[in-house]
Amino acid sequence: MSSETQTSFEASKPTLQMDRLLDVVVKQDASDLHLSCGRPPTIRMSGRLRNLATKVLEPEDMMQLMKSVTPEKNQQELQEVGGTDFGFAFGTAARFRVSVFKQKGVISMVLRQIPNKLLTFEQIGLPEICRDLIRRPRGLFVVTGPTGSGKTTSLATMIDYINMNYERHIVTVEDPVEYYHGHKKSVVNQREVHLDVPTFAEALRRVLRQDPDVILVGEMRDLETIEAAIRAAETGHLVFGTLHTTGAAGTINRIIDAFPTNQQEQVRVQLSTSLIAVLSQVLCPRADKPGRVAGYEFLVVTPAISNLIRENKTFRIDSAIQTGKKFGMQLLDDHLWSLYSKGWISAEEMIDKCRNPGDMTEKVHRAGGSVGRAELDESHEGAPEGKGR
Repeated sequence: MSSETQTSFEASKPTLQMDRLLDVVVKQDASDLHLSCGRPPTIRMSGRLRNLATKVLEPEDMMQLMKSVTPEKNQQELQEVGGTDFGFAFGTAARFRVSVFKQKGVISMVLRQIPNKLLTFEQIGLPEICRDLIRRPRGLFVVTGPTGSGKTTSLATMIDYINMNYERHIVTVEDPVEYYHGHKKSVVNQREVHLDVPTFAEALRRVLRQDPDVILVGEMRDLETIEAAIRAAETGHLVFGTLHTTGAAGTINRIIDAFPTNQQEQVRVQLSTSLIAVLSQVLCPRADKPGRVAGYEFLVVTPAISNLIRENKTFRIDSAIQTGKKFGMQLLDDHLWSLYSKGWISAEEMIDKCRNPGDMTEKVHRAGGSVGRAELDESHEGAPEGKGR
């Protein structure tokens, strides 16, 4: 935190103003703003939390800050169910995705910054093969990873690339709309759940009548939505979707397991023909400079992978990815290792985010590196479990 920022806050009035807090988030390029009673406003920068040098928030501060940005209908939802989510534009500087919720009877808020500027493939390090895959006229492209791993940014980059280079009708279904896409070569319609349409499933039921070429499903969160996304991919549309899973094989299992047992065989066949790729990602703080870098696992569905899905042999997908480098495939642990070898991320960060911590710790030691004692103990305890994550 710069001394200039701290000084400006120390001199501020007792009542905090949301626009001044958001201004700091934008200027400091923070990803999130946390507002919670009993501590000062806190920002997340490069994955780490930093307190702002201002007053500790009281319940009345939280009420005032919440009311300054929350629409009336969301305030009503907060009262009725104890939480609400929405998005808003902060002038032309940025957009924010907001979660307001109650805890211990008082209000807390988390505001996630959605930059207005769309990034390129090179800027976020997306695998080059993505450019070829997103030219396809049909199929399901799934982007996965934990919350805050940059899935939305990766999808926005791919949608923007299609928008700039191809004549397509792109329909997005999001909750809420995050990156705004203007019409370029393509026509883009962005539908917000709860504002333009009640649910993801309802939007997908209607979308096939809207002559789409490309459909983005912000979150494949239930059986109905997953089913509709697969159906849309089968009927000649390019469908992008997200899941909160780790690893390509785990993602395929998660999709199949969402269905009742008597439908799973049929879904395997559908996925084997409609799935074109799974991009699984994590975000790591950089060790060499401020900022973060994404680690990617990438599965391209070749005829061999298609057979593994159909025959319920997803446990063999990891080794198929390893031998499929010529198709642009890579395992997450291999990519994290390459980032560590370049000095871009620390050994501890690599081991925290990898899928096989025990193996990676040994690899660091064989290469003459070292890992902190606490991390080493944890990684050995979690090693067997890590293989299946």
